[in-house]
Amino acid sequence: MNSTRTAAALVLEDGRIFRGSAYGARGRTLGEAVFCTGMTGYQETLTDPSYHRQIVVQTAPQIGNTGWNDEDDESHRIWAAGYVVREPARVPSNWRSTRSLDEALAEQGVVGIAEVDTRMLTRHLREHGAMRAGVFSGDALGSDDDMIAQVCASPPMKGADLAGQVSTGETYVVPALGQTRYRVAALDLGIKSNTPRELARRGVELHVLPSGSTIDDVLALAPDGVFLSNGPGDPETQTGAIELTRQVLGREIPLFGICFGNQILGRALGLGTYKMRFGHRGVNIPVLDAATGRVAITAQNHGFALEGEPGARFDSPFGAARVSHHCANDGTVEGLRCEDVPAFSVQYHPEAAAGPHDAAPLFDEFVTLMEARNAQTH
Repeated sequence: MNSTRTAAALVLEDGRIFRGSAYGARGRTLGEAVFCTGMTGYQETLTDPSYHRQIVVQTAPQIGNTGWNDEDDESHRIWAAGYVVREPARVPSNWRSTRSLDEALAEQGVVGIAEVDTRMLTRHLREHGAMRAGVFSGDALGSDDDMIAQVCASPPMKGADLAGQVSTGETYVVPALGQTRYRVAALDLGIKSNTPRELARRGVELHVLPSGSTIDDVLALAPDGVFLSNGPGDPETQTGAIELTRQVLGREIPLFGICFGNQILGRALGLGTYKMRFGHRGVNIPVLDAATGRVAITAQNHGFALEGEPGARFDSPFGAARVSHHCANDGTVEGLRCEDVPAFSVQYHPEAAAGPHDAAPLFDEFVTLMEARNAQTH
């Protein structure tokens, strides 16, 4: 952190103000204040496109110990709108570190604030819910009323259509490692870098498509499977992705979705979605598999969820389906399985590069699904 202290303020839409010092870039940023409980993996968090337009509050008391490196990014940039920490590390210490977290934030223009009582702030967000917020520092600091007015004038996350802002503009290919066994079309709603790596290790050639792609774009690849990625915003806005998913289900092409993709599949099957009070964001969230009774510790980042009850079976336009997984903490829907078409999804992140890796075998399950479908068709 810089030795000269610059005053900063985190302003919430309900009028609560937290004072601290500038961290990263100076200026103003607006977004939705959310808290992340991960004790590690801050670089992966900041570069996760699912955090687009969100001001991330880290609940771990000290952040930045391992600095910033050029290997762990989950995308080409930091997507978080702002960053809130309690005690930033004064000197990073890791053999892969190339610069400090403070420097990385400043380089990319991410306005942050340090020396905030993040425990008190997190308790406030848990009680009152995730809400619009702003971080102001330096010349951007104004009167309390003026800063609150700026926050209240910013757009809410409910109804936000953000996937197109983080998606690739053009299709690109990630080749398989070793022999190519399958070709998969991935709809990029905010895909993380480790997802193609996980699939490539399993012999999958991944064609990453823009979020606005159509069924014709998918069929032109003659894929063995379709993947729906994670991403930001309100799933209700993704009418194109939902219709594409329906078209894929109707053709019985094996489909796997994660996080935002779980919500897209759910809506394609006829389920509704809703905005959660404060969401799930962290790397320690327990998920129960209804079929086996096993619990996986998972990485998650979502503020919206599917309507449904743990273990419930329901009818859809594509046959029977069921809620396959739920959160052990609050019963939130965490996964779906279709019984009559080859499709499944989970709300969490099996590709989590920073861990945990309990859910990594889900990629193997997707490969098995494609293998079975190929055997059936041939």
